[in-house]
Amino acid sequence: MRFTSELRLDDGVLAREFTLGEIPGTLWTPESAAPAPLILMAHNNGLPKSEPRLVARARHSAAYGYAVASIDAAGCGDRPRSAAEEQARADLRRAMQAGEPVDEIFESFIGPLVEKAVPEWRTTLDALLALPEIGGPVGYSGWTALGIRLAVTEPRITAAGFFAGGYVPRAQREEARQVTIPLLFLLQWDDEGNPRQRALDLFDTFGTKEKTLHANLGGHVGTPWFEVEDGNRFFGRHLK
Repeated sequence: MRFTSELRLDDGVLAREFTLGEIPGTLWTPESAAPAPLILMAHNNGLPKSEPRLVARARHSAAYGYAVASIDAAGCGDRPRSAAEEQARADLRRAMQAGEPVDEIFESFIGPLVEKAVPEWRTTLDALLALPEIGGPVGYSGWTALGIRLAVTEPRITAAGFFAGGYVPRAQREEARQVTIPLLFLLQWDDEGNPRQRALDLFDTFGTKEKTLHANLGGHVGTPWFEVEDGNRFFGRHLK
């Protein structure tokens, strides 16, 4: 892991850009010198680590006392995309504009995106846990499809917060039965891109005995800010 820049923010959080092979990432760490628990933070469906809502959540959680890391995994953010991925995204835009069904198009590129992203997140986790300022345990926050796969394949992740707004491929909906770690699931009741009943069915599928559903009125990007505070308290119960 090579750090390429660092910036001390006005809330005391240190933001550092890094590269790990071809993987670009950002690590936010609190002022405290003590080793901090780690939260891996991913945006829905492969949006970039620089997305403003993700950055705001990461900074807030770091100021709360966590180390927070995000990466642009293969096919995500500014990373190169295959011709098939570009075609699927173009097909998605066309179908949405025409009001046509989009689930099969989502399935065609979100599933492979998850498959490619998981190994890079695990490689990043290896490197992060070798840093002296990070002491574990590890939580995950964000993109549900990726989080499900990580939760069932990565034993170092001990708690997760999932956002219900992104498409979850069929394979991950089945894997949800194997998720056994404590879980906080956030649902926007009026999310125009994610049918409410499908999200509720997914929540029911999760195998863990410690799961909490927070549902708020509003559309896809309307998650109230107080949910970030609640998320920090959730991770406080399981990571500190």
